[in-house]
Amino acid sequence: MDSVAFRAWLNGIRGLDTAQRGQVMRELALAEAGISRNDDDRASGAASTPDAACVAPPAGYKTSSGATAKADLMARIGQSRLASIGCPHCDSDDIRPWGTAGGKPRYRCAACRKTFNPLTGTPLSGLHYPDRWQDQAQALINGETIAKAAARRGVDYTTAFRWRHRFLKALTLDKPASLSGIVEADETFILESFKGKRDGLRRAPRKRGGKASKRGLSAEQIPVIVARDRSGATIDGVLPRLDAASIAAVLGPVVEKSAQFCCDGGTAIKAFARRAGVALHVLPAPGIPRPEAPDLHINNINASHGRLKEWMRRFHGVATANLPNYLSWRRTIEALGNGSTQEAWIMGAAGLGPYQQSSR
Repeated sequence: MDSVAFRAWLNGIRGLDTAQRGQVMRELALAEAGISRNDDDRASGAASTPDAACVAPPAGYKTSSGATAKADLMARIGQSRLASIGCPHCDSDDIRPWGTAGGKPRYRCAACRKTFNPLTGTPLSGLHYPDRWQDQAQALINGETIAKAAARRGVDYTTAFRWRHRFLKALTLDKPASLSGIVEADETFILESFKGKRDGLRRAPRKRGGKASKRGLSAEQIPVIVARDRSGATIDGVLPRLDAASIAAVLGPVVEKSAQFCCDGGTAIKAFARRAGVALHVLPAPGIPRPEAPDLHINNINASHGRLKEWMRRFHGVATANLPNYLSWRRTIEALGNGSTQEAWIMGAAGLGPYQQSSR
């Protein structure tokens, strides 16, 4: 190829879609390794005709070819993770395409010389039956119980449980980088649960969630802090104890100094606001803002608490050990909104949740 044709070819790269760019990367990797395309196709069992290999899928995740859709999604995950973290082994940005394996593109780091695929270092790495991941994502969208999710995918109950928490693990780290403007925060309490634990309990087991032995707040209630700004960005966390230090560990890194911090006047949350140096507004009567400041209220956060608890009711109790995963599940549902698709949930499970996507 002469220099003029080469420049024209480079200019045309900008017009390629995701699938076409993935195909170009594959061809370059094969050429660099000295492998002919037909040899690679025979080794992988792929179609040997150029037309079959180069057809790009239409817009959207669902296509007539499940294999093509999977490859397209894996290419997007790979490109996003490379742009976000680089090499998962050494964080280097000097990455080269390195062919494909198992329907996923592979890459090689020029710094540490290690190879990897789009899922290396994610909770989805090594998870079997990728053709059923869409069903798992749909179960999360629908908020299905384990029994319904297992029936949907035709797998064992324990497999459905394991898959649920593998998909949710990365989302526990997907939180907004900051909360700004008017920020509402409040604690809520969720009954402690040892669901799934068969021995070593310090009390008699409950059935289907059960009720606390005492009315009101007690050691049986697990405190959860939730904060939300008016853009809808939400952060939450399970507190080891209800004090200012525990709240600061969750909210301190994200609440901006210029925020207008609204709360109900609890001792711990007020202490956090004073130490953080943010403007504090105590609203002891939810739903009734002061006439001189109608925008300062905690109605949104109280509504968020209500939605969370109503949504969790279907599970008849959530093991306290798994509570962070369920909080991230509900937080992701609200963050995605109308964009809650199977593809979005699979990307979230690969460490590319809605907040991480918006922060890049």
